[in-house]
Amino acid sequence: MVDNRKWLDYLSHAILIGGVCILAFPIYVMFVASTHSLQDIVNGPMPLIPGAHFVENYIQALTGGTTELGVSVGRMMFNSLIMALGITFGKILISLMAAYAIVYFRFPLQKFFFWIIFLTLMLPVEVRILPTYKVVADIGILDSHIGLILPLIASATATFLFRQFFMTIPDELCEAAKIDGVGPIRFFFDFLIPMSRTAIAALFVILFIYGWNQYLWPLLITTQEDYYTLLIGIKRMLDVNDEIPQWPIIMATVMLTIIPPVVIVIVMQKQFVSGLTETEK
Repeated sequence: MVDNRKWLDYLSHAILIGGVCILAFPIYVMFVASTHSLQDIVNGPMPLIPGAHFVENYIQALTGGTTELGVSVGRMMFNSLIMALGITFGKILISLMAAYAIVYFRFPLQKFFFWIIFLTLMLPVEVRILPTYKVVADIGILDSHIGLILPLIASATATFLFRQFFMTIPDELCEAAKIDGVGPIRFFFDFLIPMSRTAIAALFVILFIYGWNQYLWPLLITTQEDYYTLLIGIKRMLDVNDEIPQWPIIMATVMLTIIPPVVIVIVMQKQFVSGLTETEK
């Protein structure tokens, strides 16, 4: 007989709700600050009720930004979106092809090359940042979307995950495809990619957030305002020397920065969970 103690359910829900409130409170404060004027924030205690400048502050952020920055948040959101999507699709495509070659093709030093790819996981980005910057500068793609994307599209982690997934696919499927006259390219696009859709969806969410949150690399290679990403823009907004930062515009920018990753997670939540918990064969 199961002992049904409702008070434990109530206690568990109370703890969960309390935790959510603690985590969500700073976000609520940011939202409230983005709806007030600068005088309301600087002159008195921080208001906890939304103000009357919501539309004004967000329109100014999207179209004009701050006077110190010289570029609109809309432009920075576009740059961040291009960078995040480019890194995401690039990593997934290259990792799929690399894993396909490692699992289904036989060539000299096959395992050696796989372990070389795997060992790159032990090298943090900071170790490779200076030679990567030198290469990007030599080929002339500083201050460009290609320069923001290209050095970050290789992923040993995604390659390893796709390799492990491909190894769970029965060899009989590949042999049956060969008997039916299916070539390597068609087998890759018509069989492996559709079977990998949940794994691709899970990696898409992870890699999009990874690309969206990039800070160090854009900080190094962007000197022109037209190529600032959102995180770089927020940092520049705070560099006002002795002047008072325009907190309402900054908080509105931070709120706009949160929206795309949240939308991606909500829209792809089911596929994300399936990709992490299921193995399709």
